[in-house]
Amino acid sequence: MTSPQSNSNASPAAAMTGTRVVVLTAGGTLGNIIVNGLIARIGPVTVIQEQPEAKSAIIRRRMRLNGVTAATGQVLLGVLLRSFGKRYRPRLQEIWHTKDLNPRANPDVTVHHVDSVNTEACRKLLAELEPDVVAVYGTRIISRKTLGAVAAPFINYHAGTNPKYRGQHPAYWARAERDGENAGVTIHLVDSGVDTGDVLYQAPVGYGEDDSIMTYQHVQAATALPLLVRAIEDALHNRLVPKRVALPSRQWFPPTVWTYFYVGVTRGVW
Repeated sequence: MTSPQSNSNASPAAAMTGTRVVVLTAGGTLGNIIVNGLIARIGPVTVIQEQPEAKSAIIRRRMRLNGVTAATGQVLLGVLLRSFGKRYRPRLQEIWHTKDLNPRANPDVTVHHVDSVNTEACRKLLAELEPDVVAVYGTRIISRKTLGAVAAPFINYHAGTNPKYRGQHPAYWARAERDGENAGVTIHLVDSGVDTGDVLYQAPVGYGEDDSIMTYQHVQAATALPLLVRAIEDALHNRLVPKRVALPSRQWFPPTVWTYFYVGVTRGVW
């Protein structure tokens, strides 16, 4: 188990003093965008960053949930998209520039590293930090035990419209289903399910003709950030108003490589 660490020069005790907002994330470019966007709007936050889940564990879970054939097709698509990742770079840079998103790691942010948000190390750290609100983006499913580590609400940004598009690549699936009005974003309370917590805010998102499964979430982040900030401020001022949304509920998984090409060719959604 990895002990909590910080990339800040401040001592752990100093970093924990007066902490109001803690962000749980798995890091990466999109994690940086969310953290930087929060700091720009609400001021300093403390980050707890978990290690990415092992690919082998992800594949085994997908095999169990979706079957061997589907899991194999999902892995193949992931390999293909990574292989052609550079071709999406110009569009990503355009999105970051036009929407004022900062994808770079901020050296001034206090970051504590843990193996998983569901480890005892993470729960102990949360208890020591005593946040008033915990913002969540991009982590594995958070256990009941971790959710109970502090009294603060856990608020998640989901890049899709809940509960209709829970799970992974929701904007892609909404567009693939010709349901563009639900290719939006949701800010919701976290429970132990997969994007099943009560909704706080939702909004639609528009995309460009050159957007794809590799860029959707970057476009969505610009719409989601002000809503996430609003939810955090609501939590800090005890004015959260959770609600249930009257939509069918379904959990989605990454497309297989053959589904991806079929949808791309027949519906123009990539």
